[in-house]
Amino acid sequence: MSTATQTPAPGHGTQGEAHEGAEHVDPAALPASARRAPLGFGVLALVSLIVFAFNGPDQSVTFRISGDGDLFQVPNVVVPGLVTGWVITIALAALTVFAFLRVRSGRLTPTWSVVLYGALFVAGFLVWVVGSANNPSVSLTGLLAGGVALAVPLVFGSLSGLMCERSGVVNIAIEGQLLFGAFSAAIAGSVSGSAWVGLLAAMIGAALVSLVLAVFSITYRVNQMIVGVVLNVLVSGLTGFLFATLLESDAGRFNSPPRLPSFAIPVLSELPLVGRILFDQSIVGYFMWLAIPIVWFAVYRTRWGLRTRAIGEHPKAADTLGINVNRMRFVNVLLGGLIAGIGGSFYTLVSVTSFTRDMTSGAGYIALAALIFGRWNPIGAFLAALLFGVASNLQSVLSFLGTSMPSQFLAMLPYVITILAVAGLVGASRGPASAGQPYVKE
Repeated sequence: MSTATQTPAPGHGTQGEAHEGAEHVDPAALPASARRAPLGFGVLALVSLIVFAFNGPDQSVTFRISGDGDLFQVPNVVVPGLVTGWVITIALAALTVFAFLRVRSGRLTPTWSVVLYGALFVAGFLVWVVGSANNPSVSLTGLLAGGVALAVPLVFGSLSGLMCERSGVVNIAIEGQLLFGAFSAAIAGSVSGSAWVGLLAAMIGAALVSLVLAVFSITYRVNQMIVGVVLNVLVSGLTGFLFATLLESDAGRFNSPPRLPSFAIPVLSELPLVGRILFDQSIVGYFMWLAIPIVWFAVYRTRWGLRTRAIGEHPKAADTLGINVNRMRFVNVLLGGLIAGIGGSFYTLVSVTSFTRDMTSGAGYIALAALIFGRWNPIGAFLAALLFGVASNLQSVLSFLGTSMPSQFLAMLPYVITILAVAGLVGASRGPASAGQPYVKE
């Protein structure tokens, strides 16, 4: 046990973290992705200079924190658009220089500076984009609450991918899991008249997709990415066929599920900013807030989590210690399916009360991107999913504000950031070493 506390668990830390407290070493010894971090910082700082500073809004921007029904009122935050753009650009430039000096001395840029950099850039972008609107005022509570609601299925999808990939199985089939979960929830909820039965059916339906993935990728050692893509196409075609032949012909019987209950916690839901986000949710929303810390604790603080990360990093070594690698991978993939099913139920039991063809609209692929962007960590995956959710919600908000910003630009922004993250331009991003590699016991 003492050894486990002194040595970072496989996949939990990055190679650069070992360098943070070290003395001067050769920068060439750092991972290539770590050496590229200052370059990514510099590119974004240049973007900030051109967009936020030179082309910043001349008018002030108002961020409303409190709503009419809040327990108490918090004053609005009013910032000058142009001045804020310059201040943020200078701060980003300073962090870029700091990152360059760290890498030059053979040490990785610390995590806090990456988080601060990202927060400043997002703040600068919000000031710039809201300041370009006819009415430069936005409710932070509404923006974040709407973003969290849109991120709920993405979070469950990314947690499903984390369960699989931490154990060494690449899960491209998240889209199929979410879609079949939504379909199963609609059918079972409609026939039984119970939303809870629909939720259970969604979990079972997504787990069936995981079962096929596990059988072919673990037992028969078929290429995991190909199996995942085929499952997505299969589920899309199957649910589309059943929707056209069964659900549309008798929607009242097969496609009218009841809605899962939503409720607000008294007093706490009336707190400014955090009240609606944390304490005024649907059942699935509350499940999300519980799932994130539970999965994190299970992965990083339990024996099961240690074994899961071990078989994802070095399955042969885990096998020599008596761990049944393939059986544990099989179980983890099924657990991932159950988790994805909860996210799938959001579409037909919370968001709307009917199933439509391909209603997930690629959410599984976005969840996979959030998992990679979040560095295979539950908290990081949640923050990345929240980024996608807020960006999607921002499109709707800005359309009401009357901004000239094309909605397509906002839609593609999270994907551009994800590409930069995966490329290592904002720090090292390394998945489990044995993910995607079938294990054959010798």
